[in-house]
Amino acid sequence: MVLQVPSIKTKPVVSWEPLPANFVLPDDPVENIQQPALAAALTDALGAAGYIQPEMLIATNLGLVATVNKKTVVKAPDWLYVPEVHPVAEGIVRRSYTPHTEGAAVAIVMEFLSDEDGAELSIRSTPPYGKLHFYEQILQVPTYITYDPYDGNLEVRYLQNGQYTLELPNTEGRVWIPELELYLGLWAGQRLGQTMNWLRWWDRSGNLLLWSSEQVEQERQRAEQERQRAEQERQRAEQESQRAELLAAKLRALGVDPDLPD
Repeated sequence: MVLQVPSIKTKPVVSWEPLPANFVLPDDPVENIQQPALAAALTDALGAAGYIQPEMLIATNLGLVATVNKKTVVKAPDWLYVPEVHPVAEGIVRRSYTPHTEGAAVAIVMEFLSDEDGAELSIRSTPPYGKLHFYEQILQVPTYITYDPYDGNLEVRYLQNGQYTLELPNTEGRVWIPELELYLGLWAGQRLGQTMNWLRWWDRSGNLLLWSSEQVEQERQRAEQERQRAEQERQRAEQESQRAELLAAKLRALGVDPDLPD
């Protein structure tokens, strides 16, 4: 008879150590050209609307660092948001971010799903850790967003009681992102020559946060409307002047000097 001893999972020891200087970060290429475009569009809209402040960290493919059982673990999400970080010294480029050591905890992480077998939704709890497990159990990121640009599937998970729960979208198909106090949803259209279902931000009142290019176009249209109004006013003034001159000419033909006071 073989005695079956139940396995006991011990909780990993997590610490927050800066990335070792000799640590080689992976330099994996993106799975498709949509990923950097999606990330850039999200950041662009926040910047154009004045949401980005100097103390914030918004980045793409930046390594998030945790030391788990004395081993350095790094995951680089497609998009991330930290509300407040410590500034780096002048001339230093931030090559990674360690929560609680270099600033606040990571508030939002976003992954654009790849064709790998559930990598972004993997709950693998042993090295190499699955991304969902890493964000949920180790970094404990409050909001985890996944988006598949091929089928337009957007999923937002909130960390509740130590586990992610899927948040349902509202009637307009948008999901509230509490850390930014904005809604996130899909918008079909074109940006920089690419047509697809983009991730867009809306404010609490339902107003779409415009990209900088859209703001420029909006200002161009407004300036053109002002130019057209000014031209219409000039033409009206010129017509009034012509009518006055015609009337004066008729009065002179009748022997009346229109320039004499009444």
